[in-house]
Amino acid sequence: MSGECDFGVFGLGTMGAALALNVAERGHTVALFNRTPERATELVAQHPRMLLRPCPTPAAFVAALAPPRRILVMVPAGEATDAALGQLAPLLERGDIVADGGNAHFADTERRAAALAGRGLRWLGCGVSGGEEGARHGPSIMAGGEPDAYESMAPVLTAIAARSAFGPCVARVGPGGAGHFVKMVHNGIEYGVMQLVAETWDLLRRGLRLPAAAAAGVFDAWNRGPLESFLVELAARVLKARDPESGGALVDVVADAASQKGTGRWTIETALALGIPVPTLSAAVEARTLSSAVELRRRVAEALPGPAPAPGSGPPRLPGEADGWVDALHDALHAGMLAAYAQGLALVQAGSAAHDWDIDRAELARIWTGGCIIRARMLATIRQAWLDRPALEHLVLDPRVAETLEDSAPRLRRIVAAAAELGVPAPALSASLAYLDALRCTDLPTSLIQAQRDAFGAHTFVRKDHPERGAQHSAW
Repeated sequence: MSGECDFGVFGLGTMGAALALNVAERGHTVALFNRTPERATELVAQHPRMLLRPCPTPAAFVAALAPPRRILVMVPAGEATDAALGQLAPLLERGDIVADGGNAHFADTERRAAALAGRGLRWLGCGVSGGEEGARHGPSIMAGGEPDAYESMAPVLTAIAARSAFGPCVARVGPGGAGHFVKMVHNGIEYGVMQLVAETWDLLRRGLRLPAAAAAGVFDAWNRGPLESFLVELAARVLKARDPESGGALVDVVADAASQKGTGRWTIETALALGIPVPTLSAAVEARTLSSAVELRRRVAEALPGPAPAPGSGPPRLPGEADGWVDALHDALHAGMLAAYAQGLALVQAGSAAHDWDIDRAELARIWTGGCIIRARMLATIRQAWLDRPALEHLVLDPRVAETLEDSAPRLRRIVAAAAELGVPAPALSASLAYLDALRCTDLPTSLIQAQRDAFGAHTFVRKDHPERGAQHSAW
């Protein structure tokens, strides 16, 4: 088997196995290695007609690959990735390429690339989005690394990537850790949109008393218009599912504690470090964290009863026509989603500038139009915004986006107010509204904050009427 394989997958968990099958289905002979070798032999036995070659050891895995070797590492981020690199690096030869397809922190990707460069080895950080289904049939791939390494891997990555109306959903977005940086931001946006969708469903059930099946119908209808997206489509599918035990909606028996793997938190930490506000994304991460405090929430509910009883049957709690509220929720979700994408892309721009990556936001929006979790119809508009104005400072400055927000923001305001009246928590919707309001406010109350900072700490301030005078101090 020596040297007969033209691609290797190291790590055969859910995503690794799906990607290996995807590569093999495109006509490549794929070497397989897993920490437990039985996993590789099982995969081959399950797919006997595919060009899959199980390898019992890292040495056998490397020997099975034709040079220059192309390897995709699919192991958990962190120590497991370093361990895989430690096993592979001594066996590889100058010019070999290793791509990390896990959710690595972009700083780790840059560290690993630098460590391998001295040995003549090339390292790509590839953000892969789409879940198991996407990995198997076409993910979105955000690659970062040197051009020659990407060009060598590109034929395989392009073959396995999703396709949209705008082409294959794969690109080299920049050097070094750029690929994993934008995958991190992708996941931050994902957190934000998922929270916005969940809050919208909460208002459908608590405000309009819609059962899960009826709410699914609303999301289905929305998915045929401007809100068309994977996460809106998925919400409808999940809300339709029935529980075989109770006979009711399966979502109604799912515990309300959402877990997380860390990429959302990385997004917020990075945004803070770069000084970029991402309040919708932050609210989503905090909402998941708060949801995990199940026992605390139970005790507080007993000690501090609010205006919102548990969901149930009965007349709608929102006054007026139900259709009017459904339309308002549609527009509120639209505005919130645009705010989430805008915040994420502002963070991408800041990261690109800080690291000299030169990330093309139009190209990034293009590869997000298919395969990935945040794929959505509105990404076509977002892509066009930067095609028309490559130097566009912020998404909301695009005339089409501004017009959409101008039309939808009043309904977002109405929904946030209604949620507050009902006692229904809507942190991401509220944060989106506050973000948009703050962006367009030319007289923020932070003047008082800066005045207080000067009063207690002589931190100075700048006069509105004479900015040319620079830093000022007053005795107050």
